[in-house]
Amino acid sequence: MQPAGGLTRDGIVDNITLYWLTGTGASAARWYWEFGRFVAGARAAGQAPPAVSVPVGFTTFPGEIWAAPRSWVETVYPGVAYFNEVDSGGHFPAWEEPELFSTEVRAAFRPLRKS
Repeated sequence: MQPAGGLTRDGIVDNITLYWLTGTGASAARWYWEFGRFVAGARAAGQAPPAVSVPVGFTTFPGEIWAAPRSWVETVYPGVAYFNEVDSGGHFPAWEEPELFSTEVRAAFRPLRKS
């Protein structure tokens, strides 16, 4: 099996090595753990997690595990300020397509900036 997108085997090993040698793998994954506990707690209490109340920028990449359509995004993030579908990239867009990713981040926040 070959790596997807612009990833290479050496790039993947370099990235894993960086997390391993600096001991930052757990902290990098912490958000997933905390969010999972939060959602589980809300469900156990019979409640839905509260809606996200900050402006959200969302770009869907075609190689993502779940390429979310705008209707799904708006259900989870009712305050979508920016939505775009791009032609390349996957689950790790900042790594696979860094220029495209940075362009999308800038586009998402441009309307929110004060001049």
